[in-house]
Amino acid sequence: MRNPRTSHRKRGLGSLAAALAAATAALLLIPAGSAQPAQPPAQTLDDSVSVDFSADLGAPKHHASGILYGITEDGSNPPDEFFTGIDFRFERAGGAQLGSPGGWVAGDYERRWNSTLAQYQRTVDLGGTFQMLPHDLWGADGTTSPRFPGDNGDWSDYDAFLDQLISDIKAAGINPQWDIWNEPDITQFWDRSQEQYLEMWDRTYARIREELPDTVIVGPSTAGEPDPGNGWWTTFLDHVAEAGTVPDIISWHEIGGSPNNQDPAASKASVQQMLADRGLTVEDYSVNEYAWPEQQNPGNSGWFIARLEHGNVDGLRANWASGNALHDNMASLLTNDGGTYQPLGDWQLYKFYAEMTGTRAEVTPGADLDGYATGDDEASRAAVLLGTKGSTGTMTVDLTGLDAVTGLVQNGTVRAVVERVPWNNGGVVTGLEPVADEELTVDGNSATVTIPWTDFHDAYTITLLPPDAP
Repeated sequence: MRNPRTSHRKRGLGSLAAALAAATAALLLIPAGSAQPAQPPAQTLDDSVSVDFSADLGAPKHHASGILYGITEDGSNPPDEFFTGIDFRFERAGGAQLGSPGGWVAGDYERRWNSTLAQYQRTVDLGGTFQMLPHDLWGADGTTSPRFPGDNGDWSDYDAFLDQLISDIKAAGINPQWDIWNEPDITQFWDRSQEQYLEMWDRTYARIREELPDTVIVGPSTAGEPDPGNGWWTTFLDHVAEAGTVPDIISWHEIGGSPNNQDPAASKASVQQMLADRGLTVEDYSVNEYAWPEQQNPGNSGWFIARLEHGNVDGLRANWASGNALHDNMASLLTNDGGTYQPLGDWQLYKFYAEMTGTRAEVTPGADLDGYATGDDEASRAAVLLGTKGSTGTMTVDLTGLDAVTGLVQNGTVRAVVERVPWNNGGVVTGLEPVADEELTVDGNSATVTIPWTDFHDAYTITLLPPDAP
């Protein structure tokens, strides 16, 4: 069982924190091996999306293809094919739960540093970008009750920690992105005042800029989404604007709240406005944890992919495993038995996502249904990936601008191959399952596909081809 109390992540803010604490207490009573509490029953909602292939939104960047941990402690597994198969782009790690209690405060920094270095090197070898988590190297990983930087006004221990970490980074010749502290807005990871956190932030920022001037600084990586009504966020932005310590990448997490409130695209728009109100501009954004455990299924993952792509926000899939399992299986994209790795349904979804080539098309979402689409002139191929927040029903996909994809429409028809990405109750999924393969009549450069969506855990894909394609 994935247990939020011993896992790397737990969400909460304000009244939500109290609710999650109660839920966690209940989870502790469930025997190991039991299933996670089920997501609320799906609502039946006939819904639709519209895809416009004439709108060229640029080359695919696969913003959502990142993970939190999920690589073995020594960096050797899972095998390369599973990373290259999803166009792996981001890894975020720092040795959490190794040697628990572990890290600097437990006198066991070296193991966590060695793991961080090995996972960094594997990530770079795979062509990805690594976000380092100093709070895990320090030991504030939710498995101990460590002292915190600046306690009682004494920064000497934290200064010594930074000395060691910066020295190790220089000696290794590496340049990770530096995510200064994880979820400082909840007590599991920062059990001190925000004022003390902000002093820690400024001190760390100054050391990085002085000694590692090429380093990209990431933050604040909060559990709560940015919003003008979130006092923690307004205080943070007011402070960094005045102190001149604005991160290079603004980051936050899309977990914690109701699934209906999580929306990476909306959160980005909110924080951009908050920055503009303070005369600040930031180019890059990262939702460096997304999806609650019950949302890690193809249907919900498809929705998150779509929302990250709408917002042009980089995303890293959350990891709810514990102990050694935290450092394996690509954040529950895989399972393994004795070192034999096999893909789950979500991995198959990310594989399809990675294979979507050409240029991004514009997708207009429905109430609960959303998607991501591309059109490829060279291949005379278009593709649509679909996900839902949690609904079933008759889902309609309106395809427009079909003539913008060279060679796709012939004699007024286009071939549509619809496939299901099965959840399979969280079990192994060896591939997509055929649903329909038919020729559609194209009228005014438009056609329609209708999908009977019977299980919200599943996702669906549409591949458009010329009628005579093999």
